[in-house]
Amino acid sequence: MQEFPGLFILRLPSKKHAMTKLSKFPITAKWPAQHPERIQLYSLPTPNGVKVSIMLEETGLPYEAHLVDFGKNDQMTPEFLSLSPNNKIPAILDPKGPGGKPLALFESGAILVYLAGKSGRFMPKSDAGRYETLQWLMFQMGGIGPMFGQLGFFHKFAGKDYEDKRPRDRYVAESKRLLGVLDKHLEGRKWIMGKDYSIADIATFPWVRNLIGFYGAGDLVGFGEFKNVQRVLDAFVARPAVVRGLNIPARP
Repeated sequence: MQEFPGLFILRLPSKKHAMTKLSKFPITAKWPAQHPERIQLYSLPTPNGVKVSIMLEETGLPYEAHLVDFGKNDQMTPEFLSLSPNNKIPAILDPKGPGGKPLALFESGAILVYLAGKSGRFMPKSDAGRYETLQWLMFQMGGIGPMFGQLGFFHKFAGKDYEDKRPRDRYVAESKRLLGVLDKHLEGRKWIMGKDYSIADIATFPWVRNLIGFYGAGDLVGFGEFKNVQRVLDAFVARPAVVRGLNIPARP
């Protein structure tokens, strides 16, 4: 390329340079990057996993998805544990993290906050708005996710064989209570934060969808009572980026 005096030419990092930076992370030995200049996503299309794939689709940030196959115990391999020591999906590796250095992250909530900051989207600009969004993100992480997950275990999976139904009923009652909290908050609101779609919605509604879909617990929790939750869920699953993100990474 010809250069001219006084003209500044921006040179982007080469693919080879990006590959060198990522090669320092053991996870890339098991899941080689075809596009090392992009965010690397290690995940499975579960309610926690699709939070991040949906966020990436919504923001348009370039990324490459890698399937962590639970059927093969991929989540217990040394390579995956080197990135996600709690052996949970999703996890990401961003070759262009803060200061231009690679950044590895696990925990879906932390990843959503990071991607909101990186993209400048789906997080309010005001301090008060950010803290309110974070409180609803924590509501999902500490309440909706764990409680809906336990209900799914006791209703759909091995827990359904327990003769004692008190564990199941405990999680049914708590899931109904949480849905009631969410339903009341959504009265007169388009999204959790009001008129603006945010990471609070991206975190919450994959779990609501899973509760009544995959877990088949809609009747058990009386989902028909929660009209506001149903209304916002319908709007959420109609978003094109959500439709795409719900199936990333593709299962075998």
